[in-house]
Amino acid sequence: MRRLFPVTDLTPADDEGEWSLDDLADAYAYPEQDGPWLRANMVSTLDGAAQHDGRSQPISCASDMRIFGTLRGLADAVVVGAQTVRLEGYRPARAREAFAARRAAAGQGPAPAIAVVSGSLDLDFSLPLFVSPLVPTLVLTGAGAPPDRIVAARQAGAEVVIAGEGSRVDPARTVRELADRGFKRLLTEGGPRMLGQFVAAGVLDELCLTLSPMLTAGDAQRIAGGPSVAVPERFALASLLEEAGFLFTRYRRI
Repeated sequence: MRRLFPVTDLTPADDEGEWSLDDLADAYAYPEQDGPWLRANMVSTLDGAAQHDGRSQPISCASDMRIFGTLRGLADAVVVGAQTVRLEGYRPARAREAFAARRAAAGQGPAPAIAVVSGSLDLDFSLPLFVSPLVPTLVLTGAGAPPDRIVAARQAGAEVVIAGEGSRVDPARTVRELADRGFKRLLTEGGPRMLGQFVAAGVLDELCLTLSPMLTAGDAQRIAGGPSVAVPERFALASLLEEAGFLFTRYRRI
C-alpha cells in the first residue's frame, strides 16, 4: 500500500500501483526563489544507521530509489563527498526522458552536473564520472590542493572550483560558488561527514529522509557526522509518504 500525506491537506493518494514520476516531481518540486536551495537526500534505519557494510543500498528499497531518481531529475547539480564517490561507485548522471520537458521548461540542461567535494583530490580521474559525463563534472577543492592533482582533474575534463582556503572546502562557499555558475537547485547525497558540514554551516534548506523499517545495530555512521551544532536547528515537516513500512519524509528549515 502506498500513501502520500501532504501536510497541507492530509489527503492520501491512490493506493493502487506506484507513484508516477510526475506525481513525485510535483511533490518534491524546488521552491521558486532567486537564491540557491540546498536539499539533502539520505536513508536511515530505525536505529540510526545510514549504511550497512559501508553502503546505503542494503537499507534502501525500490521506491526509495525511485525518489532518488526524481530528486536527481529536478536538480541542477548533485553535491557529493569524495569518500562517497569511492564507496558508492558514482557514475555520471544520465538524461531521463521522463524529466526532459520539465528540465527544458526550467532552463536546465539534460542532466544534473555531479559536483565532487575533495580537499585532497585523492580521486581516480580515469573513471567515467570524470572522463565521459553528459555534463562536465565539477570538483570543489581548497586553494591549497596539490597542484598536480588539480592538473590531473582538468586534464580529465573536470571543472575545478576553488571553494576554500588551504586544504579545507568551505560548505557555505561551496553553495555560493555553485550558485554563481547557475547551479541553484542543489542536491547532496552525502556522505554523512559532508552533510554534517552543511548542517554545521547552517546552509541546509531541506532534508529528504527515508526511514527504513530495519534494525542493524553495529557502529554504522548516522546520516550526519562531525562536530555538533551549538543549538539544534528546528525543521518543519513538509510532506510524508509511506510504503511497506518505509517512511519518505521531507523537512524544511523553519
